[in-house]
Amino acid sequence: MTITIRIPTTFRELTKGNSVISSDGSTLNQLLENIKTEYPDFVNRVLDEEGNLQRFVNIFLDDEDIRFLGKLETKLEDGQTVSIVPAVAGGKN
Repeated sequence: MTITIRIPTTFRELTKGNSVISSDGSTLNQLLENIKTEYPDFVNRVLDEEGNLQRFVNIFLDDEDIRFLGKLETKLEDGQTVSIVPAVAGGKN
């Protein structure tokens, strides 16, 4: 089973410059665990010390926010795409 992971520009330094990586896993949590061996700093930016999703990071599975699916226990199927999207803030009042 292969899952495609889209990496945002701001996190590419943590994935050796790759904009897309792939791995496998039956859940999102398992996928991140498998990625951690090659890209530990990337996973540490996505998850906090307790293994929960960072507040400033959004993850989408085929355009669906995982917070409304099964969060990190969201089930994955072969060929799906996971998009990592950091929150953006700032601007003038």
